[in-house]
Amino acid sequence: MTEQEIKDVVRGVLRNMGTDTKADVQTAAPSKLMGIFEDIEDAIAAAKKAQKEIQPMPLEFREKIIANIRKKTLENAKTLAEMGVEETKMGNVGHKILKHQLVAEKTPGTEDLSTVAWSGDRGLTLVEQGPFGVIGAVTPSTNPSETVICNSIGMLAAGNAVVFAPHPGAKNVSNFAIDLVNRASVEVGGPENLAVAVMNPTIEVSETIFKHKDISLLVATGGPGVVTKVLSSGKRALGAGAGNPPAFVDDTADIQKAAEDIVNGCTFDNNLPCIAEKEVVAIDTIADELIYHMEQVGCYHASKEEVEKLTQTVFATKNGKRILNRACVGRSAKVILSKIGVTVGDEIRCIIFEGDKTQPMIAEELMMPILGIVRVKDVDEGIATAVELEHGNRHSAHMHSKNIENLTRYGKALDTAIFVKNGPSYAALGFGGEGYPTFTICSRTGEGLTSAKTFTKSRRCTMCDALCIR
Repeated sequence: MTEQEIKDVVRGVLRNMGTDTKADVQTAAPSKLMGIFEDIEDAIAAAKKAQKEIQPMPLEFREKIIANIRKKTLENAKTLAEMGVEETKMGNVGHKILKHQLVAEKTPGTEDLSTVAWSGDRGLTLVEQGPFGVIGAVTPSTNPSETVICNSIGMLAAGNAVVFAPHPGAKNVSNFAIDLVNRASVEVGGPENLAVAVMNPTIEVSETIFKHKDISLLVATGGPGVVTKVLSSGKRALGAGAGNPPAFVDDTADIQKAAEDIVNGCTFDNNLPCIAEKEVVAIDTIADELIYHMEQVGCYHASKEEVEKLTQTVFATKNGKRILNRACVGRSAKVILSKIGVTVGDEIRCIIFEGDKTQPMIAEELMMPILGIVRVKDVDEGIATAVELEHGNRHSAHMHSKNIENLTRYGKALDTAIFVKNGPSYAALGFGGEGYPTFTICSRTGEGLTSAKTFTKSRRCTMCDALCIR
């Protein structure tokens, strides 16, 4: 999907939904949010009760609730997008609308669950997927309501209830999404509190969730710190951690298309998706042509002096360590450039520069529409450089090439949960590509793109010497 196609979709969505966003937010926010508690113990108890109610209900009824979640998400896509940008100061409203539409329309429901059967002379054996019970789920500030809704659909489809621990910097929009899930359930006769959280999430609240006896599974979507925490909890845990996805362009690629795809992927929601292109590796013989085409589709080519200023701006220092400047994360290229005294128009979507693989803005994941370009002499050096820059996260990687052997070698070397070939990064989530979306990509624990079946336990049921009719 081209940038113009994305703009056309966004324009149509906004036209259909209206433009008075602030009024929508004010009228949409209910006086009391369903599923939101003052005390975490009360929240967990309520979720446990709701799970006991939903588990024996037929799959058909779960799907009825999910259908209403999808409907209400589409109706509130603009409100959720605007609330998210307003609260976190990150991302792009139009793109967030598209992300909510994506999770509403393409997140798998109960159809994702399957049964395996063996039958023979000694009877019948079934292996089915059953719920864990109550799941504890940490959600990020980068894709807050998208993650809540996507997780809720999958976890509910599997028969679970969920206790969310939203990022404190996105608690309002996250809790609004939790309320939406519960209202969707109640409207069709389902239980309240299938998804719960507390009004003011804290580290102490998260610690309680991690250790609580009534929480059977932990799912963390966030940085390496929180993922390590849940993996150290002693419970079964799924970890969706960080990545630094490289985009490698070899000398057989369609260079103009590669430039468009890379820029479109990098700038989607101001580079907040963890799968987005974070740096470019390009064979030297085509690098100049690639840079030219990137400039033609909205990239600002920063000078050496501007790169130094940008590096000083996008990083901060805390306790003697270099960290990301949160005031730059998820901001537009225009805003970031303004912080170093450079004024550009809205047509500038991305900042590009050339640098060595050790340059901090190349070596570290920024979650900003900034792309460092590393020149390499050949495919071998390009693969080795991309492996080094991905840092062994095994999260996502991208390549543009018409050489099947090169694509195969790159995919095996990077060994990531997601590998996009000849397209923008977001194609991996079913946006302009095949497949389903998720915002919890468990590269660290190996599940990859999560869905309803990820949140189940395998259960075997055997009938001896009966029910075989052949």
